[in-house]
Amino acid sequence: MYHHVGIATRFTPRAVLNGYASGYFPMGDPDGTIHWIVSDPRFVLPIGHLHVPKSLARFNRKHPFEIRFDSAFRRVMEHCAQDRSEENCNWIVPKMLDVYGKLHDSGHAHSVEAWLGGVLVGGLYGVALGGAFFGESMFTRRELGGTNASKVCLLALDAKLARGGFTLLDSQETNPHLEQFGGFEITFDEYAVALAQSIQVVATW
Repeated sequence: MYHHVGIATRFTPRAVLNGYASGYFPMGDPDGTIHWIVSDPRFVLPIGHLHVPKSLARFNRKHPFEIRFDSAFRRVMEHCAQDRSEENCNWIVPKMLDVYGKLHDSGHAHSVEAWLGGVLVGGLYGVALGGAFFGESMFTRRELGGTNASKVCLLALDAKLARGGFTLLDSQETNPHLEQFGGFEITFDEYAVALAQSIQVVATW
């Protein structure tokens, strides 16, 4: 469940990193206001131990997409910023695009991208801090042949985090799309302990 903990009056790259280190994450309103949010319980994914549905595993073995990292970070964010439905409205406001772009430039924000015939058909982005990775959003462009693209990107992210020595993959709040991968909920207190340990880890993106 989401809990608002305050308004981000100074939304800077440093403030964002401090927020993540404290267990907060930002969400924007249509009027441009950005709020700090806490989710309790917290939903996390087991790095290196994802449950991969058999049909997706078969699909992924065919290497259906070219997977790239960090080659189109802002474009990934822009696609994620589009409204999905009336129930799933955009929470990524323009200020967030700019600040996360700066985090990307400094090596803290990353994207995983699925390309098909030179066209970006899916992806995800998030923030890395120590050995923790905070997944923010993902998208798929099925109309361009990108069916399962975001799921394939998640598998690529998991493999990269495992190789790099990351210890925490935070997905904030449970959703049906990610439950199938073996994610689980922990209390915020448990999350805070895991977070404090993970951000001290020296991991490699």
